[in-house]
Amino acid sequence: MSQPSNSIDTTSRNSRRDKILHVLRAVLLYTILLALLYWALHNISLIDIWETIKGLTGWQIGLLLIINVVVIVLMAARWWIIVRVNNPKVPLLPMVGYRLSAFGVSYFTPGPQVGGEPLQVIFLQKNYGLTYARATASVVMDKLLEFLVNFLLLAVGAWAAFRVGLIPESDSRPIGSLIALALLSWPLIHLILLYQGRYPISAVLRWQPFFTQRNKLIRLIIVSERMAATFCQRHLGAMLAAIGVSLLSVAGIIAEYALMIDYLGISLSALQVFAALTALQLAFLMPLPGGLGALEASQVFVLGAFGQPASAAISLTLLQRARDVLNGGLGLVLAGQEIRVQKTAKK
Repeated sequence: MSQPSNSIDTTSRNSRRDKILHVLRAVLLYTILLALLYWALHNISLIDIWETIKGLTGWQIGLLLIINVVVIVLMAARWWIIVRVNNPKVPLLPMVGYRLSAFGVSYFTPGPQVGGEPLQVIFLQKNYGLTYARATASVVMDKLLEFLVNFLLLAVGAWAAFRVGLIPESDSRPIGSLIALALLSWPLIHLILLYQGRYPISAVLRWQPFFTQRNKLIRLIIVSERMAATFCQRHLGAMLAAIGVSLLSVAGIIAEYALMIDYLGISLSALQVFAALTALQLAFLMPLPGGLGALEASQVFVLGAFGQPASAAISLTLLQRARDVLNGGLGLVLAGQEIRVQKTAKK
């Protein structure tokens, strides 16, 4: 039986509407990006930036690279601790490569630093025989613990921003603080609920009206959350070890950022460093590739509020960009090699 013409017309209209919305979103996204970059860079002297950066010595760059490697290994180790519960034979070194591959995809695509996680699931399933559900559960658990420590850092940074006057006093401050505290506490609350055998994401998905319960993605998320709960209940020691590794990685991020500021000759107090680092973390939540534009604007704004020149802020972001592009580029190369190996194995 042929499809009714009105059904075809409806499908065609929906397709055109989706294309128009996609174009409008892209235009809005890149308009915001260009506006942020213009605001951050329009009064910058390239000579001042060069004068700031050229003062870096070889041993300073070397130390920053070492800290960067340690942080990457620690992030992969957190995931490795989780995965080893189901497969103790999984080695650490390949996990570092998978983690870098995921970062590369997330960094160079629009979105709040997520998007590469499916690669972690695929590599784990293809190379070590974990089911998609178990591999997904390990990635979900890894991201949950990552959010836990990152949100803890954001909470400390928000407190520092209040203390240094970056966030002004207002009558709505107590309400805003409570809302922020509730949002920042969510990863910890989620972990506690999982430990108690409750499944908040699954509950929300069951009540939502947009997708049926037979949807494969919905079912996978529900199963993965249950497996994450089982991990919390049966492997408390491994979870605590993963949290400890996460805290060490955050300590490395803080140390690296503080050293960058010191090496560039930027004079900030400890509280101001935390506040500036918080602005940086928030910039990466913008739906822009690598937080492009938002990162530069955040550092120019915050460091400018602390009396630092815009050239110093841009020098700092260039140093961070160089690190992230190096990590992301290496991650994409490793991802390409892994995919080629898997294609060859299929043949």
